[in-house]
Formats: sequence, structure tokens, C-alpha cells
Amino acid sequence: MNDEARTNIGTPAPSPSSPSSAELRDQVERTRDELGQTVDALAAKADIKARAKGKTATVKGRAAEKAALVSGQIREKAGEAAQLVKDKTPDPLLEKTAQAAAQVRESAAKAGQYAADRTPDPLVEKAGQAATVARVNRTPLLVVGAAVVVLLLVRRSRGRRR
Repeated sequence: MNDEARTNIGTPAPSPSSPSSAELRDQVERTRDELGQTVDALAAKADIKARAKGKTATVKGRAAEKAALVSGQIREKAGEAAQLVKDKTPDPLLEKTAQAAAQVRESAAKAGQYAADRTPDPLVEKAGQAATVARVNRTPLLVVGAAVVVLLLVRRSRGRRR
């Protein structure tokens, strides 16, 4: 490659007649535009902080999507497991569980009233916030509670048989 070819990279081949000043200005303007675009592209590639932020946002979005998917699958499986436990549990045991749950609710209400009467106001506010969270997530909490009660009753009944 000769020196003339190196200096003319990116420019059209010269026409047989010498270019006019207007053509030269157009060539210079195009070359400046191309150079500006190239510099902008290189600057974007060199901006590691912006690229890292973009990558982080992408990964975070994917993680949120995956978490939502897994959460839905867990809820579905928990519902299926609860239904399976309910289907396999004998009716007398379900009745005992319901009675036990009623007694627990009654005792909890009494204990809650006693605690509310004797608890300072800031602590009552925090407990109210916790209760709100529990109400929002009521179904999973009830399923877990029922499963624990059933497991305890089954374990207790097996202990008596021996």
C-alpha cells in the first residue's frame, strides 16, 4: 500500500478532473460526520460505568422475572400440597383440626386483648403493622399452620399406637 492510498482511506477515488472547492468541502463535511460518529461509538464503548449500569439493569430485570415465575410455581405447588393433605386427611381429624384452630383463635384473641391492654403505644403500632402483613399473606400462613397441626396430630396418634 503506498502513502497516497493510506491518506485517502474513506474518501472516494479522485475523479479524472480535479475536484472543485465545493466538492472538497462536501468531502470534508462527510469525513467529519463519519469521524464524529466513530468517536461517539468509541466513547460509548469506553464508558464502562454506563455499560455496567445497563448490564445491571438487564440482569436485575431477568432476576425479577425469574423470581416471579418461581414464586408462582411455589404457590401453585403449595396449593396442590395443601389440597392433597386435605384430601388424604380423614374427616374426624379435620374436625379435630377445626376445633383446635377455633380454640387457638379464641386463646389468641384473649392473649391479644391482654397484651394490647398492657403494651405501650409505639409497640402496639408495630404490632399492627405486622398484623397487616399477616393479613395480606393469610392463605399461605393458614396452609402452613394447618399442615403443622395435621402433622402434629398424626405424629401424636402414631405415638399412642405403639
